[in-house]
Amino acid sequence: MSLAIFDLDNTLLGGDSDYLWGQFLVESGAVDRDVYERENQRFFAAYRTGTLDIQEYLEFALQPLAAHDPTVLHAWRERFVAERVRPLILPKALALLQRHRRAGDILLIITATTRFVTQPIADVLGVSHLLATEVEMRNGRYTGKSYDIPCFQEGKVQRLEAWLEQTGHTLEESWFYSDSLNDLPLLSRVTYPVVVDPDATLARFARERGWPVISLRGE
Repeated sequence: MSLAIFDLDNTLLGGDSDYLWGQFLVESGAVDRDVYERENQRFFAAYRTGTLDIQEYLEFALQPLAAHDPTVLHAWRERFVAERVRPLILPKALALLQRHRRAGDILLIITATTRFVTQPIADVLGVSHLLATEVEMRNGRYTGKSYDIPCFQEGKVQRLEAWLEQTGHTLEESWFYSDSLNDLPLLSRVTYPVVVDPDATLARFARERGWPVISLRGE
């Protein structure tokens, strides 16, 4: 069985769940609008150019989890997935997942976005294996801190290597689909890298390396 690995945001989804979760918190009144919107935009721009300081971002992004009761947070998350994420699920992405299922491949989503945000999305997509940035919880509350290696840039490769060792799977005949310049380390490791709806910079890398480029947007 081959491993079929998928980035989530702007690959299987027609948007960025991490950024949209921040916007949802703003609109829900859970955070200070002016401060949070400004910082969320700044970090998102850095992510898109491949210059994001992941530790600085996590220190910012996880503060709301520490500030609110988990019951409230989980209710917000349920609304968020229903109202904001489900409309972003791309039909072509669902068809791609199904194609790999029919081929007998093992499906894995690997994302820099936190497990708090992405676990219910993976569940909706029917993908049982998820590697994401982990969020710490103690005594029934989120601490506002992450643990383990953030699942970002080279960290995705490190987290995947640990998962492969734990599960006994390999990257032989493996696939990886991603839209992101930040995923060049992992795209370079798999047998079949596939670039999905890339920006101009990643599209150039794909042309130089002979990687296929596909679109999951539109009909």
